[in-house]
Amino acid sequence: MTYKKRNSLAFWTEGLSGGDDNFVLCPPEALSWENRQLRILEEIYRVSPTILCMQEVDCFSFLKDKLASLGYDGEWVQKPFSPCIEMKDNMGPDGCALFYLKDRLQMISAHPVNLKDNGRETNQTALVCKLKVKDDDHKAIFVAVAHLKAKSGFQNLRHQQGKHLLEYLLKHAGSEPIIVCGDFNASPKEPVYADFTNSELGLRSVYKATSADQAEPKYTTWKIRLGQDNKNTESCKTIDYIWIRKNLKISAVLTIPEDADIGPNRLPSFRYPSDHLALACKLNFT
Repeated sequence: MTYKKRNSLAFWTEGLSGGDDNFVLCPPEALSWENRQLRILEEIYRVSPTILCMQEVDCFSFLKDKLASLGYDGEWVQKPFSPCIEMKDNMGPDGCALFYLKDRLQMISAHPVNLKDNGRETNQTALVCKLKVKDDDHKAIFVAVAHLKAKSGFQNLRHQQGKHLLEYLLKHAGSEPIIVCGDFNASPKEPVYADFTNSELGLRSVYKATSADQAEPKYTTWKIRLGQDNKNTESCKTIDYIWIRKNLKISAVLTIPEDADIGPNRLPSFRYPSDHLALACKLNFT
């Protein structure tokens, strides 16, 4: 079973002339939806995952239609107040999506989860799905895709959102295998990372578990933006993860591109359609 996580980078970034998503060294043509949709689909076709999880998806209808021809079905939950809808020529609100191969898996349930901060609803969401393996009536799996609050200064909010997701899974997943993935917007030094590492669910990070030095990748996002002081600001960090329960075995992971492959203009680019790199792994039931 191949599992893939991807942050698709919402279409509204194309229309920005400044601000937080101003990728100043990325050619405008590379940010165009005409180019990016092809790169995104190529990447999916190349890996052909059994399960595909995505964040910042504001083109769910497009993806569902295109992926249906490859045997996928999918579910989507939108962000409550998406900035995408404020942009000219937008494609709608963004959110989290999960696609799965219908000949391999059957959807049992799909639940949108508004991630909470000490009981208060926030603007971030998760999608939690229970899927049954078609060739084995006794095997099911819970898959959660989440997108936590972005930007520095919100470590505590991400901490609370992560705790809420863990509590939800602890309540509903029982002893079933679990996969949790997402754009956590949090480095391995943040409390939310420690919560997932030490959770009662017995989770482990796929990329850390398979690395020679038992560490996360050097980066999962690498971008250059124009800062408020009108100077280019470079950001290179690890904030995306795939977590699995110990009753799943890792047989392979998708290699993170080397620095030279990323290129001097960083992400996104003609080669990489998002400011986040795709993560993927092959898993087996133990």
